[in-house]
Amino acid sequence: MKFQETELPGVFEIHLEVNADERGFFARSWCQLEFERHRLNPAVVQCNISFNERKGTLRGMHLQAEPYPEAKVVRCTQGAIYDVVLDLRRNSPAFKKWVGVVLTAAKRNMIYVPPGFGHGFVTLEDKSEVFYQMSEFYHPELSRGVRWDDPTFRIVWPVEPAVISERDRTYPDFE
Repeated sequence: MKFQETELPGVFEIHLEVNADERGFFARSWCQLEFERHRLNPAVVQCNISFNERKGTLRGMHLQAEPYPEAKVVRCTQGAIYDVVLDLRRNSPAFKKWVGVVLTAAKRNMIYVPPGFGHGFVTLEDKSEVFYQMSEFYHPELSRGVRWDDPTFRIVWPVEPAVISERDRTYPDFE
């Protein structure tokens, strides 16, 4: 596995190291030791799947608050998404900054989202599926979010969102 740190400290795009032969290929998609070497949270207590019928489906921007903030490893297993990670840690020098990465089934790349960061994506293709590995159990009472189009963050989405949940559409202004 190759870990490529993004412009946001602690946020990594992860690429598989593919060993190919006439049968196809073999690659590690998870290694606790590799995560520990990069000082990333290696805990996985829950895995989730999000299936999205239509291109332009937007989910986000979500996070889970203290005392159970979660780290996520996110991978697109079918189709393609534009994945956004937003630093919402008030004491961070990167507070309110974001990074976007295209995750595709073909590239098999992943993104590591540390605790305290908002996360969301928009689908770039119909029938896109997203697989999440979570470091914490889901606590609905700690679920938080910010609006995907909040002018505070100026997130640039590559496609106009067409499908957005009521919850994601109506978060109040951040400031």
